[in-house]
Amino acid sequence: MIAASRRLLTVALALVSLGGVGALPLAPPAQARVAPVRTTYVNPVSKPFADTFADPSVIRGKDGLWYAYGTSDPLREGERTPHKVPMARSTDLVHWTYAGDAFTAATVPSWAAPDASLWAPDIRYVDGQYRMYYVVTDTTLFPSKNDNAIGMATAPTPVGPWTDSGAPVEGPRMNGDPDNFLWTFDPSAVTDVDGSQWLFYGSYYGGLHVRRLTDDGRTAVGPSTMVAIDNKFEGAYVVRRGGYWYLFASTANCCAGPTTGYSVQVGRSRDLRGPYVDKQGVPLLQSRAGGTPVLNQNGNRWVGAGHNAIATDLAGRDWIVYHAIDRADPFLDEPYGINQRPMLLDRLDWVDGWPATRAGLGPSEGPRTGPDAAGATTTFTSTNRQWGTRGRWTPSSDPQSGSFLQSASPAKVVSRYAVPGDVRTEADLRSTGAAYGLVQERGKSSEILLRIDPATRTVTLSTGRRGAPEHSVSATLPASFDAADWHSVSLEVRDARIHAEVTHARLGDPLADLTLATPRPGTTAGHGGAYAAGPGVGVDNLSSRRAARLVTALAPTAVPSRLDPSDSDEFTGPGLRPGWQWVRQDDSATVAGGTLRWPTENADLTGDSNNAGVLLRDVGDGDWAAVTKLSIDLGTDTVRNYQQGGLIVYVDDDLFTRLSHVAIWNTRQTEFGKEMPYAGRLSYGGTIVGPPADTTWLRITHRRDPSNGEHELRAWTSTDGTTWVKGGVWTLPADAHLRVGLVSHGGVGATALFDWFRLYRG
Repeated sequence: MIAASRRLLTVALALVSLGGVGALPLAPPAQARVAPVRTTYVNPVSKPFADTFADPSVIRGKDGLWYAYGTSDPLREGERTPHKVPMARSTDLVHWTYAGDAFTAATVPSWAAPDASLWAPDIRYVDGQYRMYYVVTDTTLFPSKNDNAIGMATAPTPVGPWTDSGAPVEGPRMNGDPDNFLWTFDPSAVTDVDGSQWLFYGSYYGGLHVRRLTDDGRTAVGPSTMVAIDNKFEGAYVVRRGGYWYLFASTANCCAGPTTGYSVQVGRSRDLRGPYVDKQGVPLLQSRAGGTPVLNQNGNRWVGAGHNAIATDLAGRDWIVYHAIDRADPFLDEPYGINQRPMLLDRLDWVDGWPATRAGLGPSEGPRTGPDAAGATTTFTSTNRQWGTRGRWTPSSDPQSGSFLQSASPAKVVSRYAVPGDVRTEADLRSTGAAYGLVQERGKSSEILLRIDPATRTVTLSTGRRGAPEHSVSATLPASFDAADWHSVSLEVRDARIHAEVTHARLGDPLADLTLATPRPGTTAGHGGAYAAGPGVGVDNLSSRRAARLVTALAPTAVPSRLDPSDSDEFTGPGLRPGWQWVRQDDSATVAGGTLRWPTENADLTGDSNNAGVLLRDVGDGDWAAVTKLSIDLGTDTVRNYQQGGLIVYVDDDLFTRLSHVAIWNTRQTEFGKEMPYAGRLSYGGTIVGPPADTTWLRITHRRDPSNGEHELRAWTSTDGTTWVKGGVWTLPADAHLRVGLVSHGGVGATALFDWFRLYRG
């Protein structure tokens, strides 16, 4: 059997070598090479067609274009009438145009209540059809209101026509009484490595769950598995990378106008059903819930950055697509109405196995270099001099892909021009029976081959030299794999590592994922393309280009580190050191045994309460970091709203930021909140940092924005005082006078123990 497999591999390598099918008139590498085609963009990318485009989901269609889908809202200020899942189209992920609505009044699900809205669409392409999942906010299935559910529609093209499946995929989930339903929100479908279909869904009220779907994606079957705790997460999006499943989830309030602190955190698991843990190994399911920040606000115009999807450009670089709020224009129309949440796009880096937006810098403002998502790609709609063919190809077309090439014999289509160094080749491929795949020819005698054999449902990644095989690795495709459907296939060479994937639609859930090490670095210029071992192979959306140079380190963030003893307090004396000032002194706060002991007050600062004590110091201007070591007996799991202790940066009772270890229903979180006056009312919102522990270190760093003088305040948390989780940024006005200190409030029943308060200068 081994000898037979080796003979088969040898035949395949010979077929795709230059000698096997005849020499192509390829230009010498030194004369012409394919350069990346990247555009410059400025967020929000939805601006040309929409003022708001929340909860975006994206896909590259089989026609080679990119499509985006958003929550049902009016698209423009003053429009007032919601679009029923608006759609947009782009050639490059940057320049978008409106492409209609997925539904009309006549085509909305028949089981949706007349006043129901359709939220948070998730787009997929599986088994030759486009599938869209969405929230139906109110159904006709129960007489009660808010019996929300997940619906599903199918279409032959990315823009429809969309046909609802006729019933919920995941129905309303009653929680006790008939007027109480868990939030069945934010669907995200995914294909497991065995080809099975799964659906992630859920929100704060009920938590995040995953449940298997029937193969047609229309019905959830079997038990659900909870993967992330309630009262912290919503907006799941899942991808597989390096043998792990990564669960991206949004946290905090999506829609608090100028104080929206929505952000994205992540956990990972070897199994699709969990358990998911963060970078520090903290489970997303426990009361002190884990979650590693991926995307949070950085002090520029954008706040509330969340509800993400992920797209991969043609050079192999990932991009996070999400919505955010311009803090200077937070509402679509009247204040405290619809939050204006346009679609943004930024680079998603992977550092030591964990994702980070722009190497940890967060949402971008101003011109940025965009994706390599167009340019030297052929959809075979016209003659393209960058590609050459051998063997017999027949121009063909179908409604999904448009024009494509179909083989009439053993054949290949390969780039005429050489690509130096790291190379990524990809295409949409299908076959009526013949083996097929991708090829990269490196120099005059070496080739790298990705071969899909429909007869055996195997995919093999191999290297060869002068027609002889060298190294190979194989995988079995799922039993449900149908080669007659279009599949997206990629082959990427980076130095001495070769990586290949077979997916339904480039959405991070591969059916096959192969990696092969090669002793020869990929520095030789080469030609990439597709091949067919016989007739009936379709090729479309073929590209071969320089692979992206990936970011592998986080951007540094300055943290002041020079201790200022004069503005610090170790709490080792008989009382507070000089320099502290009280707002509403609480006599129950005492210093003894090297600790400030402060029982939580039955008081607060948010809204009109303004009755909590605040212990403050005037620390001056410049770069500084305020740090405390806090132990607070909040326990876990029980409801103790909203007992908390922590740091505060205070201007007055209606303008402050607060970093606390806080009990939020059954969870314990570190929340960095902000209150401010806005449009005649007080607006409060929080952004979540890292998980707390029995003892939690809290840190707020301060700097001035050099462009406008605003105070920028960033939150950090740690469970050991050494490894810090970087949180988001709130700003305070340039002319504000800041004082810094401690709080302990939110309800009686706990005691905050502060080991020390330390102030560091830059």
